[in-house]
Amino acid sequence: MSENTSIIITGVGGQGILLASRVLSSAALKAGHQVKISETHGMAQRGGSVITHLRYGSTIYSPLISVGQADYVLGFEKLEAVRCIPYLNKNGLLIINDQEIPPLPVLLGQIIYPEITADSFRSSAPRLLLLKASAKAQQLGNSRVVNMILLGCLAQYLDISREHWQSAIEECVQPKYLELNEQAFTAGMQIQ
Repeated sequence: MSENTSIIITGVGGQGILLASRVLSSAALKAGHQVKISETHGMAQRGGSVITHLRYGSTIYSPLISVGQADYVLGFEKLEAVRCIPYLNKNGLLIINDQEIPPLPVLLGQIIYPEITADSFRSSAPRLLLLKASAKAQQLGNSRVVNMILLGCLAQYLDISREHWQSAIEECVQPKYLELNEQAFTAGMQIQ
């Protein structure tokens, strides 16, 4: 077995973060790892902040990831990714969907959504992938598969075989959406 791996997945409600977390945890279990997962849901079921802490490896005692200890942060939305940067370790990889979903105070005109560019991440996350996953999902015909595109990109860096990923996707995704989700995952795995 390998060393333990710590991953934070973050975004807003309705982006498929919990499905991505289930697929990842299932794939890690199928690969023979111990897995612990903890989810935090914001005030709103849709549109509120969602954060998943997931750890897998040979021996896992707690799902919670301390500040500076995450190997990967997978951000489905830019502002939510910014909030989780402190969790990333100095060699960690930050993978972000280049999407902005304004929170309620922005929608109400109380604050302005901050300008977030790749350069604004570089000082705190030198290993960064800023992806156009939403545009890729639109090309595939469904904006709701951003989660599988991002998960496919992350999968390139993890010690979990493609067979385990495939089995986990089949287990977690409804049959009528399976083919589309498999295509999205494959598209994500091809992103460099």
